[in-house]
Amino acid sequence: MHPLPALLAALAAHASLSTASASPSAPTVTLDRGTFTGGVDGPTHHFLGIPYAQPPVGDLRFRLPRAPEPYIGAHDATAFGRACTQQDTRPQFPASINSSVTQTLTMNALAEPSGEDCLTLDVWMPADVEEGAKLPVVVWMFGGGFEVGGTSLYNASTVVSRSIEMNQPIVYVGMNYRLSLFGFLGGKEVKESGVANLGLQDQREALRWVQRYIAAFHGDPSKVTLWGQSAGAISAGLHLLAHDGDARGLFRGAFMQSGSPLPVRDVASPADQARYDAVVGKVGCAGAEDTLACLRGASFEELKSAADKSPGLYGFESLNIAWQPRVDGVFLTADPWALIQDGAVADVPFVSGDCDDEGTVFAMPSLNLTTDAQTAAYIHSTYLPASTPSQLRALLALYPSAPGAGSPFGVGLNDSLTPQYKRLAALQGDLAFHAPRRVLLGARAARQPAWTYLSKREKDTPGLGSAHTTDLFNSFGGGDLTDVVVNFVNHLDPNGAPSTNASATASGTLPYWPRYDTERREVLVLLDGDVTAAVQRDDFREAGIALAGELVAGNPF
Repeated sequence: MHPLPALLAALAAHASLSTASASPSAPTVTLDRGTFTGGVDGPTHHFLGIPYAQPPVGDLRFRLPRAPEPYIGAHDATAFGRACTQQDTRPQFPASINSSVTQTLTMNALAEPSGEDCLTLDVWMPADVEEGAKLPVVVWMFGGGFEVGGTSLYNASTVVSRSIEMNQPIVYVGMNYRLSLFGFLGGKEVKESGVANLGLQDQREALRWVQRYIAAFHGDPSKVTLWGQSAGAISAGLHLLAHDGDARGLFRGAFMQSGSPLPVRDVASPADQARYDAVVGKVGCAGAEDTLACLRGASFEELKSAADKSPGLYGFESLNIAWQPRVDGVFLTADPWALIQDGAVADVPFVSGDCDDEGTVFAMPSLNLTTDAQTAAYIHSTYLPASTPSQLRALLALYPSAPGAGSPFGVGLNDSLTPQYKRLAALQGDLAFHAPRRVLLGARAARQPAWTYLSKREKDTPGLGSAHTTDLFNSFGGGDLTDVVVNFVNHLDPNGAPSTNASATASGTLPYWPRYDTERREVLVLLDGDVTAAVQRDDFREAGIALAGELVAGNPF
């Protein structure tokens, strides 16, 4: 059995939690005048499905999240809350693709049950905590392209258990947030009403909840670290930029896996207005005097249908998704890359890492492209519509169709599913992942502590290599990435506690991980085999990624 499906099965072990009931020795916690009864999972306690905001239904649909009323009475916190409404993003892959590959691709797939009443969070904590202890807190933001995902896909008991083994215990919080058009609707009506980026606003409300209540779980509200993967990592990065970099005391660090802030357009752009108008028309609100108010009263089924018909993460347009964060003048006052260059960034330590073959997952839906001309037309229309013919030619020259040069990288002619597949995978991975990571590091590493990694593990995954999500199995599965997350949450340094030995690390099998700087540009490369990691220079595909970043800056997502 390939290791990835096995790891998927391990992560899916959360299902037993969903049906668990409180035992006589079940833990309890008091919030306001309410008592929440949780469950036991080895050396950890969990409290699941706690509402952190009022249900965004009825007149609260398409509105900013509102803090819940004070808790009263008894609450069963042994089952996950409902995930937020999922967009149908079932992959459009050829039947010839191996089932183990599609299982890997859909790891961040639909979380069910789902619906609009979904703003809940989960807390994991050590079972044995000294009276008065105040533990560092990590807040998890799941990925899924801002279209799918939910907290029920992640059992954090292994992460918290490992922190206990390391004598660095932490408290874990994971929240659900609104997705797809329910969380990221665009248009001038949305902007004028101040209700854009609702998914990000939900996350922010959950962070405020942590400030109010995490002490009841022995968490320290002054020691909160953001942790996210994919869309969750992008979200964490955007919280660094929110309100012109004002963290407002909500967090002190960020750990980002496979995602950095992307350049994005205004929420009232012509493209987003067209999508808003299309939704309004599909649900019968085109003639309404106040179309946004009409959408609040529209049937859930019609809105869900409109979302499902939108371009999705695993569709032909791939990473050019319909519903995602936008510049709104409130949460994001300008394009994220402009904010980064202007220094409007929360001054906190961060880690930003990627997998070697980030783009393979997203090149799968375009396997029908087999010629140079088709690839050029696709990249131009999907990602770089404002680029000139000469710019596009220059970019494609740096990403040749020779299979040995594409992604999966370093495997020779293997995994050449089509004449253009590895080229498209390399381009998409660099445009959406590696270029944004380097932009963030290049602008900020001299101003705040920063580290970066590159995962080259799981290279033998058929057709995908070290694909998007493959580092997630390590970080949630008790591997060395779990250790560095725990180190970072405790000490704001992935190496662990400061040491008189400059090359010391508390990560066991990993070498010392140096901070990134713009001269040495050192990256920790995670490897398969007996040598598990090495520190190298972050200069792979130097010219290609630099040009990709330059072009993406002028073609915001």
